[in-house]
Amino acid sequence: MPELPTHWLRDNCPCAECRDPRSGQKLFQIADLPEDLVVSAQCEMNGNLEVLWSDGHRSRYPLGWLTEAGDGDGRTEADKRLWVAADFRRGLPEAEWEAYLADPAEQAAVLTAVRRSGFAVLRGVPAVERQVLRVAGSFGFVRVTNYGELFDVRVEPDPNNLAFTSVAITPHTDNPYRDPVPTLQLLHCLENSATGGDSGLVDGFGAAAVLREEAPADFAVLTRTPVPFVFRDHGAELRADRPLIDVDPLGRIREVRFNNRSIGTLRGSREELDAFYAAYRRFAAVTLRPELQLTFRLDPGDCLVLDNTRLLHARTAFRQDGRRHLQGCYADLDSLTSTLAVLHRRTAALDAIAELFAGEGAGEYLGEAVTMAEHMLQAAAAAEAAGAAPQLVAAALLHDVGHFQGALRGRDLMQGQDSRHGDSGADWLAQWFGPEVTEPVRLHVAAKRYLCAVEPGYRERLSEASEYTLMVQGGPMDDAQAAAFAALPGAADAVAVRRWDDQAKAAGAAAPDFEHYRTLLASLMR
Repeated sequence: MPELPTHWLRDNCPCAECRDPRSGQKLFQIADLPEDLVVSAQCEMNGNLEVLWSDGHRSRYPLGWLTEAGDGDGRTEADKRLWVAADFRRGLPEAEWEAYLADPAEQAAVLTAVRRSGFAVLRGVPAVERQVLRVAGSFGFVRVTNYGELFDVRVEPDPNNLAFTSVAITPHTDNPYRDPVPTLQLLHCLENSATGGDSGLVDGFGAAAVLREEAPADFAVLTRTPVPFVFRDHGAELRADRPLIDVDPLGRIREVRFNNRSIGTLRGSREELDAFYAAYRRFAAVTLRPELQLTFRLDPGDCLVLDNTRLLHARTAFRQDGRRHLQGCYADLDSLTSTLAVLHRRTAALDAIAELFAGEGAGEYLGEAVTMAEHMLQAAAAAEAAGAAPQLVAAALLHDVGHFQGALRGRDLMQGQDSRHGDSGADWLAQWFGPEVTEPVRLHVAAKRYLCAVEPGYRERLSEASEYTLMVQGGPMDDAQAAAFAALPGAADAVAVRRWDDQAKAAGAAAPDFEHYRTLLASLMR
């Protein structure tokens, strides 16, 4: 392994003394580290780099993490798919609204399209007012502006913006006079019976990349010239001085602001103004190239979500022989990106649980005639058949996941040692699920002991293996223990899970596979 920078390595120590275990935030300031800090000793052990520091601190770093490539925030051209109109000849990135709401994978695909390609269209959003706010709320928060929490794009009798007329609108980004600019725009079609009024998009990052290739000097001018963007009406006066093309410190395109209607008066020398207008005109001409312009029609129920820091959107003129009414709002990419990251995190968690079912789950289940996975899937099927609430179906499915945390614990239980698999399973699941799922898992062993104490005939119905584990786990409760258990908030749920647990030991019984429960589990994850 190459030598690593001392203060970088120590600054990234993941231990609980250096980072809060809940938030991951650092518990020290960089100036707290000794100036003369050095590594006293280090070794590789069990997939980790173990480091002893000169101040006595010990750190442990996963080797895989140390060799990971760096990544960015996903906002620059490096993480985008630059496109031309022909790239969508087979169709736009789109999804049905109901599928988007019901399926986390479908939602992740839509949000990924916005992040990578700059836009997506949701079809079948109810064509009623204010639904655009629900779309924004599905992944983030509405950005309220001087237009309100939402705005109507239709012909107005006294418009304060050309968008509220029937004239053609050339490719542009919205609100360039704000800093920060709203990074997402949503447009939901309520009605579109007019002739014309088609929507258009241009990949602004793609257009800027074309300019950089064809006229690098002009590209440079547009990245270093602050342009005054201005908006004024009776209730607002807004201004932001920003370049048309913004790049990050590495020179990668990060933001495009392009709106001829909102550019104020640029001041400068004759040479500076000549250079800017030559570059501005060239860039404008690039954005109008037919091969870059993607044109489509929004029908009632369609909602377009677009990256307002990247895509230029446009509209053809329309005749007022019918009505064209869109409702729009603004939101922000950071919320969308956060939601997408959480979806990916949940997907990774569900994949990890699925692997346990497919791997260790194929093993013997404590002397019963079913495997561990078959037992848990049968328990979930019993809960589902009983019409149980989703959280109880999940608890029934996952109640024995504590046995999966290393086969040794499962063997210990059958060898006379209580593995406390309810506690270990609940603690592990608490990474993603709330107590409505984890507490029935935690208490399902206690529920067996409780039922043996209070329900005549229950114990006699236990399988031979379950009778054996009952004694290992403490045997039937006494009266005081049973009363204390019954008073617990989650006792009734735990008893319900216990009964489904008891039913789930039939060799060859049909039950849905793990994938059947994936969407249900995802809906319960925190």
